[in-house]
Amino acid sequence: MSSTTAPRGRAPRSPMASPRSFIWARRAFLTALAVFVLLPVYVMISSSLKPLEDVSGKFQWIPSGLTIRPYFDIWETVPLGRYFVNSLIVAGAATVLSVVIAVFAAYAVSRYTFRGKRVFTVTVLSTQMFPGILFLLPLFLIYVNIGEATGIALFGSRGGLILTYLTFSLPFSIWMLIGYFESVPRELDEAAMVDGCGPVKALFRVVVPAAVPGIVAVAVYAFMTAWGEVLFASVMTNETTRTLAVGLQGYSTQNDVYWNQIMAASLVVSIPVVAGFLLLQRYLVAGLTAGAVK
Repeated sequence: MSSTTAPRGRAPRSPMASPRSFIWARRAFLTALAVFVLLPVYVMISSSLKPLEDVSGKFQWIPSGLTIRPYFDIWETVPLGRYFVNSLIVAGAATVLSVVIAVFAAYAVSRYTFRGKRVFTVTVLSTQMFPGILFLLPLFLIYVNIGEATGIALFGSRGGLILTYLTFSLPFSIWMLIGYFESVPRELDEAAMVDGCGPVKALFRVVVPAAVPGIVAVAVYAFMTAWGEVLFASVMTNETTRTLAVGLQGYSTQNDVYWNQIMAASLVVSIPVVAGFLLLQRYLVAGLTAGAVK
């Protein structure tokens, strides 16, 4: 019998297969990585189901008692519902505006030649080089001066916060969609125009349907940028326009810190982002890879 013959009942091993040592090392690494990622999630979930006295003391990996009371108390300790609505309005509006403006800007850059095209693209990309905190004081002064001159209240309003987040997400959204639109064949536009479509109609009937993964990736990026931002939201909002990222600070008072409610609120806050990511995951991955490789 040949020495290369596989044992009875076992499929023959391909000569191109990875060594077994590499396979087991990969499994061990992925297991350790999964434990590293899921351990904080377990701590959050278990802490959110404990009474406050159990969370305030030494952490117990196996809870002695479980309760869902913190998930009801989070809505009474702070006005979490109002913060939730503010975050949805601000993040949703910033996402819609960012996608709409980025689609038109990226289509113009990818399909037409005009004076200053290179300067525009370089300027859009160069804005990502600067840390966001550098824009805090200029935006604050601009909003205050606009309010004094015109009476339009941008500081402390949802509209001002939407414009702020738009300045963060729009440059990257334009740059990303430029690369994605350039990967869409121009013959599709030409065929649509031969059929009688104008530039705008060709954009929405041909290019946008072909660029759905890239647009979804931009939308997810813009939403996540606005949903979890803390610094500008803490400065540009007041008690009525405060968002979730800032509102979570309300569970920490001078007398006590409601750790179980903080963990419960953090899980509730994460639900929209996690659910959206799971629903749009295939579009997000396709959009990121197609926009990066032409």
